[in-house]
Amino acid sequence: MPFEKLLVIRALRPDRITTALDNYIRKVMPRGDDFVDCDSTSNSKQILESAYKDSTTTTPIYFILSPGVNPVEDVEYLARSMGLDTKKMLHTIALGQGQDKFANDKLDAGHKEGFWVMLQNVHLMPKYLYELEKKLNHFATEGSNPNFRLFLTSDPSKEIPIGLLEKSIKLTNEPPQGLKDNMKRSFSFFKKEEIEDKDPKIKTIIFGLCYFHSVMCERRKFGTKGWNRVYPFSMGDLRDSSIVLQNYMETNQASGKIPWDDLKYIFGEIMYGGHIVDDWDRRFCATFLDVLMQDTLLDEAEMFPFIEGKNISFKCPTPLSHENYIKHIETELPPETPLAYGMHPNAEIDFRTK
Repeated sequence: MPFEKLLVIRALRPDRITTALDNYIRKVMPRGDDFVDCDSTSNSKQILESAYKDSTTTTPIYFILSPGVNPVEDVEYLARSMGLDTKKMLHTIALGQGQDKFANDKLDAGHKEGFWVMLQNVHLMPKYLYELEKKLNHFATEGSNPNFRLFLTSDPSKEIPIGLLEKSIKLTNEPPQGLKDNMKRSFSFFKKEEIEDKDPKIKTIIFGLCYFHSVMCERRKFGTKGWNRVYPFSMGDLRDSSIVLQNYMETNQASGKIPWDDLKYIFGEIMYGGHIVDDWDRRFCATFLDVLMQDTLLDEAEMFPFIEGKNISFKCPTPLSHENYIKHIETELPPETPLAYGMHPNAEIDFRTK
């Protein structure tokens, strides 16, 4: 019986119980995979578009912030995609001392005229949020312009009124768990039309960058075995690295050579290395890029380090379509293992036990 297997694992190997529970849910529940695997195939803009369809004049969209995430860019993108002029139809206010009156004036005007209001860092003024909650209730009884929308952002905080949270659509952009979900989320960050139009070499290097980004983020779960310090790597690092890659490749297009040394320096010393303060961590980052970012990457290179004779492999594919890259990650990436990060299998016992 599946549940009896769980009992044995709980008694003998408590560090494996979370993995065993995942497998139990997959087998026992109808469509169990949907409860275990997060949807990593949608980027933040697509998720916001979906959330907007459920929002109303009195149902705000509430962004719970995580390091390196700026939802203003996504809201502006959503407004432009709907044909709105962001300078006239999107009013952004950073809350702080004395800003509550200004915010109320904008809310009253937006409620009547139908533009969008975005209140940032609302956790800085928790007392004002009770007033905001009452104002939304007043809007509900009075009736608002159907185009009016309210967006809120804050750090995680216990000061936020429960009533406001309950009536809001809550979004956050925490990195998914596991190398596969991280890679799918990272690659899905790039829009389909962006990938399809790129040079095959750039496609391959972006795929390598997504793997590098996922490894950098996921090594944090191994504690000091992964990094000596906890670093706030984010999708912003991946985005900026891809922009630099595009610019460098366009500059060197005539020569046909890929400036690997320049790219490795920018990725490892500036974009990701800008977070790193420990010398050994910086050395690891540079070495990992030395192994990954070279001409062999363009020739179906082996992505996992130090796996000779261990019967595990994950290769960089030949240039594919956006959809097929996601499919390659889904079908070819082996189950989660420390070997993917160049570590011994026992490296996960500590963090899984905790």
